[in-house]
Amino acid sequence: MSNWNRSVSVVLLAGAFIPAAAAQNASSGTASAPNFASMTSAWLAMGTDFKEVPGSPAIVTNDAAHPHFGNQQGRQSSFRFADLNNPNLTDFAKQSLKKTNDEVLRGKAVFSREARCWPTGVPTYDLNQAQPVYFIQTPKEVVMMWQMDHQVRHIYLNVPHSQNPKPSWYGESVGHYEGDTLVVDTIGQNTETFVDNYRTPHSEKLHVVERFHLTNGGKNLQADIFLEDAATFKQPVRMVQTWRQVSQGPMTESSCAESGPGFFSFDVEPIPTAAKPDF
Repeated sequence: MSNWNRSVSVVLLAGAFIPAAAAQNASSGTASAPNFASMTSAWLAMGTDFKEVPGSPAIVTNDAAHPHFGNQQGRQSSFRFADLNNPNLTDFAKQSLKKTNDEVLRGKAVFSREARCWPTGVPTYDLNQAQPVYFIQTPKEVVMMWQMDHQVRHIYLNVPHSQNPKPSWYGESVGHYEGDTLVVDTIGQNTETFVDNYRTPHSEKLHVVERFHLTNGGKNLQADIFLEDAATFKQPVRMVQTWRQVSQGPMTESSCAESGPGFFSFDVEPIPTAAKPDF
C-alpha cells in the first residue's frame, strides 16, 4: 500500500461515522449554511466532463474529427482527443495536449487518472466517477471523501491562505459559507495533476474557486467553477459540474492500488507506488 493510500485510510476510519452530527454543528454558526453531509446518502457525479458556461472563454472539448464515446453509449468506447484549435489555449497547453492526443492515436489506453489510482487534484476531483462523494461538515472544516480509493480533500473554513503553501496534490483549500453556498478557494497545487479528463496541464499558479450549492429541491449538488492559470488559458474560464444524491448507506471500504495493473493488458500508465516504506 502506498504512503498516500495509508494516510487517507486513517482519516476515513477516524471520521466516517460523524458526518450528520458535524453538519448540524456547521450549520449552527450560520443559519442558512447548506447541509451536504449524511451517513446514508452521498453525491454521484453526473458526467465526466465539465459543462461550459455561456459567455465564458472556451474550455477544452473533444475534437470533432475524433469523437469520444463513453461506456453505455451503444458502441465501442473511445478515449478523449482534445481540440487543439481552441483559441483560449496557450502554446504550453496545446503542446502538452498534443502529446496526449498522440498517445491515443498510437493506441495507448488513456484512462482517467483516478482509474489508475492517482490523486486527481482540483478541479478534476469533481469529475471522479463511478462511486459517490461523501461530506463531513464541522465549524472549522469541510471534508470531501470519494468512496472509491478514499480520495480526501480538506477545506479549512474562515481562515486565510498560507503565505507560501508548499505545492501538493490537492493544494490548499480554504472556504466559507455565503448563504446557501459553500465557496472554496484552492491554490498551491503541484503540477502532477490535470484540470480535466483531457489531461489539460497547469502550472503551480493554478487558482480554482468552486461554489457548491444544492439544486432541484436538494436532489442535486452543483459546483460553479472559476479557473485561472495564465500558463494554460489566455483568459480565465468558468464551468459547471453536477452530482445527484444517491442513498446507499455508510461509505464502504475501497482500495485501488492493491487491485493490480489489470485493464486487460492495455498499454496504461503505472499505478502510483511509494518510494520508501511507511515505517
